[in-house]
Amino acid sequence: MNRAFFFATAGWALSGAVALSQQTPFGIGSCHVNGRAVEDYQRWVPPIEEIGIRYHRSLMSTWGAVEPERGRWSWENVDAQWEYLHDRGFATGALLLGSPAWNDQVPGGHLPSRDLDGWSEYVYRLVDHFRGRITNYEVWNEPPNFTGPDQTAEDYARVVVAAYDAAKKADPDCRVGLTAKSAHLSYLRQVILAGAKDHFDWISLHPYEVLDGIVADTGMEPVFLNLVPSLRKMLAEVDPAKKDVPVMFTELGVDAGHHGDRAQADALVKAYVLAITGGVANVQWFEGRDGDSGPMGLLDAEGKPRPAFHAYRRMIEVLGQDPKPRGWMPVGKRSLGFGFDTENGSVLVAWTPRKTTEQLELPGRDLDFLNATTGRSGKGTSWTFDATPVFVRGLPDESFAGATPVSKSLPPWPGDPGNYDDSRSVMIDVTLDPPERGLHSRAGSEVSAAIVAYGGSARAGDAPGGNLFMVDPSFLSYDRVPLKITAVVRRKDPSVNAGFKLVYESPGGFKTAGDWKTIPEQDEWHTIEWRLDDPCFVNYWGYNFRLESDGPTYSQYLLKSLTVEKTE
Repeated sequence: MNRAFFFATAGWALSGAVALSQQTPFGIGSCHVNGRAVEDYQRWVPPIEEIGIRYHRSLMSTWGAVEPERGRWSWENVDAQWEYLHDRGFATGALLLGSPAWNDQVPGGHLPSRDLDGWSEYVYRLVDHFRGRITNYEVWNEPPNFTGPDQTAEDYARVVVAAYDAAKKADPDCRVGLTAKSAHLSYLRQVILAGAKDHFDWISLHPYEVLDGIVADTGMEPVFLNLVPSLRKMLAEVDPAKKDVPVMFTELGVDAGHHGDRAQADALVKAYVLAITGGVANVQWFEGRDGDSGPMGLLDAEGKPRPAFHAYRRMIEVLGQDPKPRGWMPVGKRSLGFGFDTENGSVLVAWTPRKTTEQLELPGRDLDFLNATTGRSGKGTSWTFDATPVFVRGLPDESFAGATPVSKSLPPWPGDPGNYDDSRSVMIDVTLDPPERGLHSRAGSEVSAAIVAYGGSARAGDAPGGNLFMVDPSFLSYDRVPLKITAVVRRKDPSVNAGFKLVYESPGGFKTAGDWKTIPEQDEWHTIEWRLDDPCFVNYWGYNFRLESDGPTYSQYLLKSLTVEKTE
């Protein structure tokens, strides 16, 4: 519905200087070549400091960096890094990570589960050295990435427990983080059940693939907003005492080379707006300047600011260091808005998902608008909203009366007319308008490219090869409810063999349901069914299930409808 907004203030004043704080949601990280020493920081930290970012992910604190030889400890480099960042107003965390070359008990790229004594000594020494200077410690980076091929969740759990005990012995006030690749909640669940229960103080995720759906403007805002609620459901089941621990995204970014500079900037602001609204404590954007991970930086390889650099700066100027989310709200017929209380008054951030635009006539006093990516600003009573976030200032308190916290409900999927909280089924049916009713598709090539771009072979082992589908998170998210999935399909050419298998998210990760399905050759519509006893839909790679064909020939079929039905 249309809403009239009335504004009392004008202009876009800079937020005042803020004290060093780890409570700000605005953070930054770096790749290896941009974080080895102070000389690396000097290439990118000074302009990043100007943005107003005040939290940095990690020093070069890996095991081999501080214990280059067994029993010889070296602190000069990490001390210099800490002092450089501290002098420029940054707080920093530290990664607990590494397989020292001298340690023959820990092969390179493996968790140190075979040398827990050595690992514990490293953790104790590091935390004790930085007691009072560093608070947050993150155990490993993106497990089960960067672990041995045969290492399991049990191995990571043993490493976490040893790190937690050693860190708390060195500094009872430090906070130890449990982590996983992407949004792999099922892996975290396995780790907690394997022994890590009660041995962490916060959780880190890296939901690149979900953000990639936002970049592609596929309408995945509800999925992004549901990441933290899904995590809390999991914790309430397996570790209730930890169900409300802080959540951080210690890596999140967009490949500007693949998506383009403007899309990167749009996605950065959306990521922070959605994350803060969804309950994320801090997002450490990856990264400050292009390095060994490709064109991911706010600065390019020559140090030139990208549009994302300026968008980040505008966002902090408008929202301040500690914005308080009010919730989401519809704006007009197509646009989605998010309200914040800031030190400079109320702010609305809005855009139109799913590649649409909407011009809103807002009666009342002159309004103040600021385009996050281009910097275009204006005063008036109308604005054309599109995929780029726009800040609207001066909204009186009563205008936020309809704002809904994510803890109460999620926004509807853009363009979907229904609410599926109490529904028994959702579907895609090409004979309907709109065809997507609580079940949504996503191009396989987009997710496949995202997985390769953001993780190489470590993330691409189960890359999608067919159509990908997501249920509306209001219909099903994390809860394991038996399902029946029904597809109505036919071959494009009756003489060309076509078929697929169904691969879905389960508590143990992606799993194949039943056998390969060959579509009959008769030139008519055929119905194919699957029964899933253990789905666990959490979108850890940005989708819930896929129809996977073995090569392009077998994908030559037409899909008329696809239905997901709860059987209990």
